[in-house]
Amino acid sequence: MVDLGALQEALGVSFHDLSLLEQAMVHSSYINENPGYGPFSNERLEFLGDAILDFIVAEKLYQDFPDLTEGEMTKLRSVLVRRDTLARVSRAIRLGDYLYLGKGEEASGGRHKSANLAGVLEAMLAAVFLDQGLTITRELVLKLFDEELQKVIRQGTEVDYKSQLQELIQSRYQSIPNYRLVEATGPDHDKRFTAEVVLGDTVLGKGSGKSKKRAETEAARSALEQLPVNFTP
Repeated sequence: MVDLGALQEALGVSFHDLSLLEQAMVHSSYINENPGYGPFSNERLEFLGDAILDFIVAEKLYQDFPDLTEGEMTKLRSVLVRRDTLARVSRAIRLGDYLYLGKGEEASGGRHKSANLAGVLEAMLAAVFLDQGLTITRELVLKLFDEELQKVIRQGTEVDYKSQLQELIQSRYQSIPNYRLVEATGPDHDKRFTAEVVLGDTVLGKGSGKSKKRAETEAARSALEQLPVNFTP
């Protein structure tokens, strides 16, 4: 068992049932290579943590931004709970150091993969919820996500999906996505445009809007939501 004392100190949470926190650290690759360790990886906790995080972030946005529409709150939440945001938060508290990984996953840099880091953060939040309840979990989420929340507040409701996608593609693949107009329909005074964002020959996302810019923005948003972890252009 890894020493979870430092992690509890970093979180500011003292677990009643430490096995919950330990289970949150167990990647499926470890269970595959060590079937005698236990029946579960952290995937079930990750499922629960995803829902809890969505709720707490939604509640925070609802309380702090009374003038935002449903659509605007949805956009802000999508930025706060997307994989790369979760991975940044996870890295800040060094959650990757505590992961139980199989040898293959370890060798392939599993402690630094955004998918693993996002997943273990969600699993950890579920463990806190089960052990400590919603109030403590809410306090922890707001503490861990404070910097990301401040970014969103400064940025406002106009989420720059195109810049986010370009940053992600450049960091992963050392390339940049391109946009192409697929369709323009309707009369001149009420046209609707459809655009695709592509990397090489692969369509990453598709979106529509009343301007080319809006269509491209929606295509970028779609790509950010759907881009697989192991995508290869």
